[in-house]
Formats: sequence, structure tokens, C-alpha cells
Amino acid sequence: MRRRARALAFLTAAVLCAILAAAVAGSYRSRVEGRYGPLRPVVVASAKLRAGEPIGVDGAGASLVIRRVPARFVPPGALSRVDDALGRAPGATIPAGSYVLGAQLELPRPERPDAPDVGQGRRPVEVAVAGAEALTVAGEPPEGSRVDVVVARQAGLGSSARAYIAATNLKLLALRSPAGPGEGWSATLAVTEQQALSLIGAQSAGREIRLLPRP
Repeated sequence: MRRRARALAFLTAAVLCAILAAAVAGSYRSRVEGRYGPLRPVVVASAKLRAGEPIGVDGAGASLVIRRVPARFVPPGALSRVDDALGRAPGATIPAGSYVLGAQLELPRPERPDAPDVGQGRRPVEVAVAGAEALTVAGEPPEGSRVDVVVARQAGLGSSARAYIAATNLKLLALRSPAGPGEGWSATLAVTEQQALSLIGAQSAGREIRLLPRP
């Protein structure tokens, strides 16, 4: 009986302590809200967030927490949900314990593929080309591939049509599709000085320049 009575007394004391703690917490919260305004959820960095590192689902649980802070102390733009930070990366390092602001986060920039190397003794030259759609049929970016350059002359007064290979095995550095109606394709090639002069001259004379992909 004594053990049962003692256990009952301990249980009653624990319940009273819990009720008292809840009452104290509620009273404190009411005083805080009355003095500083209602409490708002705000995202806080529980660990340092490094610049440029996207915040993933797994990392968010270890580096972001929700705190309830008086509205008066919440800075403008502070996030109120962890989900709002997912997939975004800090533009600068955010120290642990700091509020996380929307303005501090940005979408990661996709990495640009490295531009093909021009090559020793060569220089880039851009020329207008015809029939460049053939270079994209394979579905892969043609940049970096090797092409032959064919120059064609239309038949006219006193002259017959003619086509000839102006250069072979050139590296295609870039291929740009038409930017608007009435515009054509253009290609940037890695060429020698003599090849550059030949292609620029052909373009100035109104010759049609085509690129043939090498097998």
C-alpha cells in the first residue's frame, strides 16, 4: 500500500509540475506577445551554409530549423518555411544562428560547357552558312566537331555555277541558329590566317558557304 501511495504521490506531483510548467510557458508567451507582438515562424541556419552550395532535402534537415520569434525581431524577407530554401544556394556564406532571407538565396547557375579550344596557330572567324541544319540532325551539339567548308557560286551572266572545297578538317567552335525572321545561320570556325581571308572574301562576294560534317 505504501509503495502504491508513494507512486501515486509521485505521479500527482509530476502532473502538477507539467501543468505548472505549461501555465508558466503560456504566461511567458502571452507577456512576450503582448510586449513584442505575436510570434512568427522563421527559418534559422543551425549550421553554416556555404556560398554556392544548393540546399537539398537531406541537407536542409541538418542545417535549417524553424524558430518562433516575435514579429518585431523578424527581418524583412526572412523565410518562414524550410521548403522555400530547397534547391536554392546562398550567394554568400550564411553563418550558423543567422536568419535565412530570401534575398540571400539564388537558383544555382547551370554550368556552361567548356568552349572548344581554338588550337595553336589558328584564330576564330564567324561566317554566314547555309544548310547548317544538317549538322544538328544527330541530336548532339555539333560544337567541337570537324567539318569541311564548301563555297558555291551561283551561275550568272558570263559565269557558270561552281562549287569547291575551301578548307578541310576545321574545328567548329560555335553554331548559331537564326535569331529572327530573315536571318540565317552563322558558324565560328578555327582557321589559319589564309583560310580566314579566303572565307571572308567569299562571304563578301556573296558566295554561299556550307559546312559538311566529316565522317
